[in-house]
Amino acid sequence: MAYIIGLVIVALFFGVMHFFTELNAKQKIIATLLVLSFVMGALFYNNLQSQKSEQVRDVMLRYNQGKNIKCNDLDVTKINFSLSVGTQTFIGRVESTHAGKMVAASECE
Repeated sequence: MAYIIGLVIVALFFGVMHFFTELNAKQKIIATLLVLSFVMGALFYNNLQSQKSEQVRDVMLRYNQGKNIKCNDLDVTKINFSLSVGTQTFIGRVESTHAGKMVAASECE
């Protein structure tokens, strides 16, 4: 849906440029392609961030369910790490061998 809205915006931009500016055809096409690139880049970035957020939510859900999570070379469990929800970071518990270590949930599989 967002891609359709993006294309409609670019089409409206081209229509306004076509009827209300004195640019030649080449300049109109270049301007339209620049706007299209910007809109598609924004949509791509938004999609990428959405996927990353979904992955972090999945990792946090598995942690809350008590499952093992692989983060870099560490095995994160509720026994060895606590979860800081605000920063989405796992922090090594004092009584564990990982005391003081911090791992971002975005670095986990």
